[in-house]
Amino acid sequence: MFFLFDPTFIILIPGILLAFWAQMRVQAAYNKYSQVRSSLGLTGYELAKRLLENAGIYNVKIEVVSGFLTDHYDPYRKVLRLSPQNFKGVSVASLGVVAHEVGHALQDAEKYPMLALRNLMVPAAITGSQLAWIIFILGFIFYTPFLIRLGILLFSLVVLFTLITLPVEFDASRRAVKLLETTMLMPEYELKGVKEVLDAAALTYVASSLMAFLQLLRMIVIAGLFGDRR
Repeated sequence: MFFLFDPTFIILIPGILLAFWAQMRVQAAYNKYSQVRSSLGLTGYELAKRLLENAGIYNVKIEVVSGFLTDHYDPYRKVLRLSPQNFKGVSVASLGVVAHEVGHALQDAEKYPMLALRNLMVPAAITGSQLAWIIFILGFIFYTPFLIRLGILLFSLVVLFTLITLPVEFDASRRAVKLLETTMLMPEYELKGVKEVLDAAALTYVASSLMAFLQLLRMIVIAGLFGDRR
């Protein structure tokens, strides 16, 4: 009954509000600058190819991935995956997103420490996100404090992963702006749009970290209530 009427849910409200606001900002910024054609005259694919070659990176493939803003760099398979609208897009928004993902490829090529650490954390973060709450709730069902603590520990790995992700994403955005400014000589008014899109996207990662931290805090509070009842 406690989980059906969980008063600790209120702890998550700041994270939910920030996530909602961040998503609105991303949509607004991307929609705004997807209407602004870049003077570079390149598609996202052409920009990615040129930036990678300019950096001396020839082992990264560029592929299309389905979905909206599903762009990402896969460091394991060395693949830059771009959503259809950005693969073919010629807008300021599309080129900004593509340059950001190229930034991740550059991080990988340069052995950027925080990216390497995040890659090492992926299995632990996946395990934590999939099993933490299950184990935590089983601890309540079977009255086993060890399982409750184990669930909290596993979810702590998720929180750590989101925190490590922040500098990785911020650095990729910094690299993206620098590449477009110095390598591609993108005009200042277009760079302003790129920064707006990438800043909005960065806020979603901040919201994700906050949400993960608040979930962890909620688990600790619930565990405390359980301890009191025991």
